[in-house]
Amino acid sequence: MLRRIALFLSLAALAGTACAQVPLQRWVEGVQYYAIPNPQPNNHPGKVVVTEVFSYGCPVCNHFEPYVDKLRAALPKGTVFDYVPASWHANEDWPVFQRAYFTAKALGVDAKSHDAVFKSIWTPGGALNTYDLAIGTPKPEAQLPTLDDVAKFYAQYGVKPADFVATANSFAVKMDMKRADQQIIMWGVTGTPAIVVDGKWRADSVSAKGFQNLMDLTLFLVNKELAAKQAK
Repeated sequence: MLRRIALFLSLAALAGTACAQVPLQRWVEGVQYYAIPNPQPNNHPGKVVVTEVFSYGCPVCNHFEPYVDKLRAALPKGTVFDYVPASWHANEDWPVFQRAYFTAKALGVDAKSHDAVFKSIWTPGGALNTYDLAIGTPKPEAQLPTLDDVAKFYAQYGVKPADFVATANSFAVKMDMKRADQQIIMWGVTGTPAIVVDGKWRADSVSAKGFQNLMDLTLFLVNKELAAKQAK
């Protein structure tokens, strides 16, 4: 019951932040966003990488997803957008969905299936529901979608379920999962959704005080980093 109440209060609070926008000149390091110690170079020289730390199993990430789509469309030239899935909550299937994301990426169907995975989890009657959406509580762990269930879902994108499962259990995907867990720790991310800009700056909807603010703050940090790169 407490989990259900906390979830609804969290979503209600985020939904009500549209009138509490923070002017761009008031973005303050250590208040709305945070520096990440010892940032590592990204794999896209000369570009700024924006990463969402998320989980398909995260209800707040589901509500943030339309803003992510808008953010990706608004990013300036010289920017790359990426995802890193978290695996914290086994009781809500996060490790299964982390594995599913990296499997879909390895098979080249991640981009076209991304929004559909959210819908399948968070639309009543969806094949991958993890919550009893009528009452807002997670399903018992024994009733959560399995890897085989997820593989059947991805069949609509031309992937044979047997191939999906084999790829999901491959060494490469296992290493992707391990690296993601390590990266999230290095970035200091403790909740989702969170945004990391070029491995240097971290923010989330709580620190930014809302989804739209987080989108605006991300663009501010992206332009800050692009200007720094151009000045070199």
